[in-house]
Amino acid sequence: MLSSSGRAVRKLCSSSSCTAASVIRNRNLLLRERYISPLVSSNLAKYSKTTQHRAIPFLFNNFSLYSTTAEASTAAITSASAATANNHLEEASQPNLSDAYSAIELALDSVVKIFTVSSSPNYFLPWQNKSQRETMGSGFVITGKKILTNAHVVADHTFVLVRKHGSPTKYRAEVQAVGHECDLAILVVENEEFWKGMNFLELGDIPFLQEAVAVVGYPQGGDNISVTKGVVSRVEPTQYVHGASQLMAIQIDAAINPGNSGGPAIMGNKVAGVAFQNLSGAENIGYIIPVPVIKHFINGVEESGKYVGFCSMGLSCQPTENVQLRKHFGMCPEMTGVLVSKINPLSDAHRVLKKDDIILAFDGVPIANDGTVPFRNRERITFDHLVSMKKPNETASVRLLRGGEEHEFSITLRPLQPLVPVHQFDKLPSYYIFAGLVFVPLTQPYLHEYGEEWYNTSPRRLCERALKELPKKADQQLIILSQVLMDDINAGYERLAELQVKKVNGVEIDNLKHLCQLVRDCSSESLRFDLDDDRVIALNYQSAKVATSRILKRHRIPSAMSSDLSAEQNIPETESASSS
Repeated sequence: MLSSSGRAVRKLCSSSSCTAASVIRNRNLLLRERYISPLVSSNLAKYSKTTQHRAIPFLFNNFSLYSTTAEASTAAITSASAATANNHLEEASQPNLSDAYSAIELALDSVVKIFTVSSSPNYFLPWQNKSQRETMGSGFVITGKKILTNAHVVADHTFVLVRKHGSPTKYRAEVQAVGHECDLAILVVENEEFWKGMNFLELGDIPFLQEAVAVVGYPQGGDNISVTKGVVSRVEPTQYVHGASQLMAIQIDAAINPGNSGGPAIMGNKVAGVAFQNLSGAENIGYIIPVPVIKHFINGVEESGKYVGFCSMGLSCQPTENVQLRKHFGMCPEMTGVLVSKINPLSDAHRVLKKDDIILAFDGVPIANDGTVPFRNRERITFDHLVSMKKPNETASVRLLRGGEEHEFSITLRPLQPLVPVHQFDKLPSYYIFAGLVFVPLTQPYLHEYGEEWYNTSPRRLCERALKELPKKADQQLIILSQVLMDDINAGYERLAELQVKKVNGVEIDNLKHLCQLVRDCSSESLRFDLDDDRVIALNYQSAKVATSRILKRHRIPSAMSSDLSAEQNIPETESASSS
């Protein structure tokens, strides 16, 4: 993720920026008179303004005269080099400009700088937020008076502003839709003045290998627009850092630095992708989100009015590259496919597929033993891409081998949520406090509070459940005792923090709402919680209710439960502290 503040920037690379920043910013005759020698300037005036705009950065790039300071920019092209400069001017006037300069011309009235103020929740103290921070990113305008950018640029936002190239004015923007899995977001600006003179960019196609692209944006190291050029190196499903999802991405060798996030990668006169991350520890390995993923996101928002997600079959599959493994499951020599290892109980595949099935084809496309399918000219891609590009509730045919016989089934695909959420952006965490016991759902953001090495420093049992366990029913959550706010009523229970809560008064809990309801409906004198490792917490119910108000006041906690629980329980937030 690449925002200028370095927020969760886990993939960075270093390179120089190929830009004529100060020149492009001042596209007028005063710039020409100040920076270009009279010999060249007189010839420059013969051309159209469009040619002048193209030629100025061309000249400056060849004579290394662009700078962001007035002192460094006073150099002039000497008379001795004027003839050479005019030759370059003649070249610049021709229509066959390089992709980088074409991208500059196209992007000047399309790419915007985004200023975000955000505040993330504190998952250890879920009733309060962390300090706000300011980040910057890039975006570009698309048809429908919308701005497309990365989700991580506006994640947990409280205030968003955008600025056009060459304008000192910042305009208020609202986030219309966010897809954290695909790291995309749509912004809207209501001020009509912002849209004057803006050029809406069109989406193109997936570029082929070695095709040139130009990445345009506002990376760190300066305030002006920047263009970096590179070629396509690879097209394949890649781990999206922000959403921890596996979707198609395009690898390029253009520099993508913090602040570039959300900027377009332009090929010809159309957008080939959106810059979003790069590879840590490597030079000039950047990634852009391809057009099929972008269109899937935009079409879903337009059709339903909100982000709908990417479909999944809910399967864990094993390659069948080993000959003995294929013989064991009765596969003929000409058969290829993958072995089903796990099935998500909430998926439609759970209805028709079984463990040890061999999936031979998806929607008529044969699956190889390594799990890949054909893609373009002699390229291959994992069959998960075919699944992810399906619309929610769309059906797909699956041909499989079971017990030596082939079968074909129709499966309804839809987005599936894991038992432990991978991210919780743009929403407040849920919590419930009773007698100083703080109950929260287990989420990966909660584990991330243990630091960058959370996988090693967080409680091992919770970490393994977060990464491996599948849900058994809809709306299921793993509830843990996050901490104990010390009081006489709970003394001695502090060592039970970070254990999973299994039952309340003998009833297995489904989620935090269920736990809250069981506590509120307690009719016995004693309240019992059963935890991991057969640990037990027992409280006098009436004494615990009285202690809850006392503890909340002592710790200056405004409510005994999060706002989502208050709404579901029909309890005003101002009363929730005392009512518990």
